[in-house]
Amino acid sequence: MAHTKGRLPVSLRDRARYRFDRTLARSTGTLMGWLILTCLAVVVPVSVLLVWTDPESPHSLTGRLTAAWRTSAETLRLGAISGTPLRMVLSALLGLVALLCVSTLIGVITNSLAERMAELSRGRSTVLEHGHVLVLGWSDQVATVVGELVAAQAPGRSRAIVLLADRDKTGMEQALAARAGRARLICRSGPPSDPAVLALVSPRTASTVLVLPPGGPASDPEVLRVLLALRAVAGEEPDGPPVLAAVRDDRYRASARLAAGPRATILETDAVTARLVAQCVGRPGLSLVLRDLLDFAGDEFHLTDATAFSGAPFGTALLGHADSCVIGLLTPGGRTLLNPPADTVVTPGSRLIVLARDEAGTRPEDCRHLVDPSVIAGDRPPPESPARLLMLGWNRRAPLVVEQLRQTARVGSVLDVVTDRSLPGPREPEAETVTATEAKAEAAAAVAVAVAAQEADRLAVRFRSAPLSRPETLLGLDLAPYDGLVVLGPDPGDGPDRPDDWTLVTLLALRLLEERAGRRELRVVSELTDDRNRPLAPVDPGSDVIVSGELTGLLMAQIAQNHHLAPVFDELFAAEGSLLCLRPAGTYVRTGCEATFATVVAAARDRGECAIGYRRDDRRMSAPDYGVRLNPPKAERREWGAGDHVVVVTTDPTVPARTAGTVRASVAGTAGEDGVPARQWPV
Repeated sequence: MAHTKGRLPVSLRDRARYRFDRTLARSTGTLMGWLILTCLAVVVPVSVLLVWTDPESPHSLTGRLTAAWRTSAETLRLGAISGTPLRMVLSALLGLVALLCVSTLIGVITNSLAERMAELSRGRSTVLEHGHVLVLGWSDQVATVVGELVAAQAPGRSRAIVLLADRDKTGMEQALAARAGRARLICRSGPPSDPAVLALVSPRTASTVLVLPPGGPASDPEVLRVLLALRAVAGEEPDGPPVLAAVRDDRYRASARLAAGPRATILETDAVTARLVAQCVGRPGLSLVLRDLLDFAGDEFHLTDATAFSGAPFGTALLGHADSCVIGLLTPGGRTLLNPPADTVVTPGSRLIVLARDEAGTRPEDCRHLVDPSVIAGDRPPPESPARLLMLGWNRRAPLVVEQLRQTARVGSVLDVVTDRSLPGPREPEAETVTATEAKAEAAAAVAVAVAAQEADRLAVRFRSAPLSRPETLLGLDLAPYDGLVVLGPDPGDGPDRPDDWTLVTLLALRLLEERAGRRELRVVSELTDDRNRPLAPVDPGSDVIVSGELTGLLMAQIAQNHHLAPVFDELFAAEGSLLCLRPAGTYVRTGCEATFATVVAAARDRGECAIGYRRDDRRMSAPDYGVRLNPPKAERREWGAGDHVVVVTTDPTVPARTAGTVRASVAGTAGEDGVPARQWPV
């Protein structure tokens, strides 16, 4: 077969198929015509064959043709009227019209049902719930938030959890199926910043509204848009649902506070993460304690009636519960007193802040008879010496970490910062991914932190630039002089790799250095963005690995369940005031002696602290608690070793007061009944 040079030969079969495809693609009428011809080409010959092979068929040609017509007409549903050709044509015409009408009706019904099912699958129907928890937005924290909200629900009293995000409804349900379990999880698809879409999830009738940061450079502006949409839909009614939102940057905190209204709580995620990183450097194991406190799997904070201790000193309440640990007071005017002096009088109408497994564990019971004064340690431990710390890496939270370390460090401490950037904070100009204004602001913040740290006598900060992405740089580090080490991964979008990839490689190199030096007690605090990478971190069991997204999710779930707890976490995460600390057990009881936990509580009370648990010796640590035990029964007896630590809520007298320039986000902006302003959430 001749063909043009450069072209492959085309067979007749391919040409026929091509012409047939073009014919079918012309119009719907052409397609219907071919369909009719195909049906006739099959039905008519088969009907004729059936008639001619039937022994009982008519013997005449006319009779057989009439029988073939009836068989074909009945098969095609065209009617079976016989007689003159005109009657047969009219019968076929009526059959075709009836077939067309029925097919059209079936098509309309099918399309309508398909569109309705597609609409339901997209999650655009109105939610008719009351008292539900409304979660707006999708981020890395959503699985943690949903899982904790489900875990916090009492058996038989579950509330619906409604999630609205600009994602596929089926995909959201599949992603959260393992976390939701049998709980009522209702997903709706659409942008939460659209008031018309937001109205579908009934925010007016919700018990609590949580706004999650979506992540990315436009995360905080999107949170503002959602808060404004929520304000437009739910209004500003004083009895409206409380709103809990999270922003990343302090520059958006005030705007988010104004957009959310007076019943809102605004969390600044970067500040909370930075505080935890700084606190864990000097208190190894603290992240494990906080994770246990924040999730609903074990013990958590509760508010309980203090009538049994009305008029008595606060120190009496510390030994007044057998299965819970008291850490503070909530005054009738709404003021939170965390770890107040033991002689503080419990006024009528106050409530106790306790750590308990459930409400049943908050019943009062005198435990003073369990205290053994003979084993209480008499001498106070010597003050801690100055520390030398090393920070590897730099991201947007690094200036906040440095500032927190400067406020909490012992006088004479040193922080060495090694980064692969020419200046701490901004990247090289050719690799910059943020705007010039943001880069200048970040550089100014870093320089301000460095200058302030150099001027202060508490912490000297020294910066050094080195190519940390190269293995030889990490393996060449000398870790011997350092008491603690902080590993901060890059911000998302700063490179082709994920932030946790660099962190895992760095931790692997540090582990090798520790093995070479034969030193395994170095305090390493690392930050990860994805909780799924926690088991991959090559660190010692029980080391401080902080997952910023998980921390935010746990905090939001706790405050969503009880908004009175916001001031409690405020102070625990702040750089001053009361804080969580792990102190050697020998500070409270004599090591090698057997004593009840009530004895430890009494010893901590005499030192102005509230004991809430302990951590066993490192040699006996194992998953899942890694030696941490919170809220043990007061009657629990054990032998306290030199390697054991007691978890206490204490006030460090060496920490200076917060400066006047610190910004706080209001939880309830009105003053309490006792004239003292209600506590606020710091950011």
